[in-house]
Amino acid sequence: MQLLRNFATVGGYTLASRLLGFGRDILIAAALGAGPIADAFFVAFKLPNLFRRLFAEGAFNSAFVPLFARTRNEDGPEGGEAFASSVLSWLLVTLLAFTAAAEIFTPILIWALAPGFAQDDGIQITTLYTRICLPYLAMMSLVAFFSGILNTLNHFAMAAFAPVLLNVVLIATLTAALYLGLDPETSALVLSGGVFVAGIVQALALYVAVRRTGMRLRLSRPRASPRIKRLVKLGIPGVAAGGITQINIVAGTIVASFWPGAVSHLYYADRLYQLPLGIVGVAIGVALLPDLSRRLSKGDVGGALWTQNRALEFALMLTLPAAAALIVVPFEIVVTLFERGAYGRDDAAMTAAALSAYGFGLPAFVLIKVFSPSYFAREDTVTPMIFAGISMVVNVAGSIGFAMLLAPQGLPHVGIAAATSLAGWINAVLLFVGLVRRGDFRADATLAWRTLGFLAAAFALMIVATIIAKGLDAWFFASDTMSAALALLILVGGSAAVFAMVCEASGAMGVRDILRAFRRS
Repeated sequence: MQLLRNFATVGGYTLASRLLGFGRDILIAAALGAGPIADAFFVAFKLPNLFRRLFAEGAFNSAFVPLFARTRNEDGPEGGEAFASSVLSWLLVTLLAFTAAAEIFTPILIWALAPGFAQDDGIQITTLYTRICLPYLAMMSLVAFFSGILNTLNHFAMAAFAPVLLNVVLIATLTAALYLGLDPETSALVLSGGVFVAGIVQALALYVAVRRTGMRLRLSRPRASPRIKRLVKLGIPGVAAGGITQINIVAGTIVASFWPGAVSHLYYADRLYQLPLGIVGVAIGVALLPDLSRRLSKGDVGGALWTQNRALEFALMLTLPAAAALIVVPFEIVVTLFERGAYGRDDAAMTAAALSAYGFGLPAFVLIKVFSPSYFAREDTVTPMIFAGISMVVNVAGSIGFAMLLAPQGLPHVGIAAATSLAGWINAVLLFVGLVRRGDFRADATLAWRTLGFLAAAFALMIVATIIAKGLDAWFFASDTMSAALALLILVGGSAAVFAMVCEASGAMGVRDILRAFRRS
């Protein structure tokens, strides 16, 4: 199954990026803590980072990849090259205008993203950090464009490697700041500059990769050709639908900005649950769209259905154990990874509570990534946008309501995380029901049986993880990091072993099944 190899390639590099990202966040926690300076930087980074997730993780490509693949099939490689060159010309003009406007109206953007910040003295420093980070937005849009070309040409590796470069640059920047003993405000300023530099490095690396495929992109005067108009028509709802998870998080940030520390606690929790979401959901979504587009363009509906079933199997196999762990042992995870420097035990407890709430929504976020490509491959971005709008209303209302409900207990951020998870499930269910009603998806017997096995294994994991965590309680609360790290390693290893054994015993999925799938590819 070629899809599995592509998923492994994207997932492997994504795992490397996320692990480096945790190293980055550990350094951020040590350098900035979880106070006003950290809140200011996270809000500044939120806008370009939102575009990174929206564009680099598939929303832009939901419109571009099917059109680019169809153009190459109908007009040959030369036609595809001409179409891509036209898109690049339009993209550069649009990005230049948008970035310039964003730099001018930065305070308004901050008010829209985190209105609570506009009420205190933090608006000035947040504006400064944001203006330094903003060019990263344009760079990530170019990275998404180059990634779409590479993925369509079946060159997944370099596009998946690009986020690694971001974390390498930021880790180097933070290491220098800590070594020099810079104060949190100066460290955040230097880190903002590192974000800008990282964007340039990523865009240049992917441009070179595209050149090595033999494509020669040429700039020209932007013209509104029929296919460019089609791209815009598909792209606008595609961005809204493909990035609904991220848009929901932004809504949470707006609400969280009214409580001190809530933005930071949500950020750290978001980083943790984004690890499995990035490895599984994003990787499958990125690899699945080109595969479905090629199959459907050839009329291979049965092959597309089979591919969806197998993609969903692997998504559930990897997501359910991760969700179970986040739900039952979030505190142990957060303490081990973040509790050091300016980040204390109380911060860990607050982050863990939000992480557990996110854990309930993790399977839904992955299902969105699996189901959405089926719509996009059929050049339907409107239906997912409608579903996204419904879940958006739920998320905004839930974030406000749940946050106010839990604020007296000091847990408004937990209510925001819970609302995000609820909105994710509503979106996933709507996507699934829509595909079934249209006859575009049907679960086969193998998927149904394996899903039951995965659920049983996840339940067993929750029981075992709770027992192991209690047994290693003293290690997690030890003052040295190595004891907590070893305890977490034992916890993860033991829980994973139980999940694997139950999957094998139930016949849901075994090592032989995985190896057989790789051999077929």
